[in-house]
Amino acid sequence: MQSVLNDCKERMQKAMDSLERDLAKLRTGRASTTLVDDIRADYYGTPTPLNQIASVSVPDSRTITIQPWDKGAFGEIEKAIQKSDLGLNPVNDGVLIRISMPALTEERRKELVKVAKKYSEDAKVAVRNVRREANDTLKKMKNDKDLSEDEMHKGQDDVQKLTDDFVAKADDIAKAKEEEILEI
Repeated sequence: MQSVLNDCKERMQKAMDSLERDLAKLRTGRASTTLVDDIRADYYGTPTPLNQIASVSVPDSRTITIQPWDKGAFGEIEKAIQKSDLGLNPVNDGVLIRISMPALTEERRKELVKVAKKYSEDAKVAVRNVRREANDTLKKMKNDKDLSEDEMHKGQDDVQKLTDDFVAKADDIAKAKEEEILEI
């Protein structure tokens, strides 16, 4: 039974980690290198993540700088940033590519809050799916006579406590991101 609970906790934690990664990619008013993590530039015919062909840094809270290691990659990196759904305009000065983060409009902030809530809801669904699978496993163990009925119910109560904790954690993470987005 303990192995079921450990597996359950581990998989629920993965759902939280995924939520945090997804929320980190949401553009708030601040610059962050995670915004460009998923952008891939065509580098000699291969879609390559930006951080593998250039150094990406944040010199201040409103600017991302990208310094390609190969001068030939400038054009492809610029195209990749413009094609991305971030709505950012890169400025190439021949040495660095600078991306200035424009201030978010009220409308855009509300859209981002909706996206954050959707990510949170997806994480909660994943946690509940893990709960269902763990409960099914406990029932199967009871039917196979590996657990008594009392042990199964105790296990299900433990799984429910884990689920409640992780759902509350998802809500807290989403609320913090929402406050960050709405902060002017």
